[in-house]
Amino acid sequence: MPVWIFVAALGGFLAVALGAFAAHGLQGRLDPGALALIETAARYLAIHALALLGLGILGRQSSPVPARLSWAAWAFMAGMALFCGSLSLMGLFGWRWLGPVTPIGGIAFLAGWALLALYAWRDLRRP
Repeated sequence: MPVWIFVAALGGFLAVALGAFAAHGLQGRLDPGALALIETAARYLAIHALALLGLGILGRQSSPVPARLSWAAWAFMAGMALFCGSLSLMGLFGWRWLGPVTPIGGIAFLAGWALLALYAWRDLRRP
């Protein structure tokens, strides 16, 4: 789906921008723990932007798009927003109240990978 590819490209852009900002603009301004949160957010954002790009390419090859593939994409997008977003905001602004949001994003990432595995498993079992 084109929207997945668009979100993947936006996520990739944000991952590079966030990583560069952390490495070059925030060194010495934030404590090492805060920088580590931002670097983790950038890394997971980049990984899942690539995963979402793959789902977008797979989705363009199927009509209609299989439900598991669609749900996996939504789960990755939710994880990108919740996990990466909460870590970034905690690192940048110290908003520790967002801490409970981070594991929800992590669960969304896990769900996305599980749904992708189920999609692939079903495909493997076809004669």
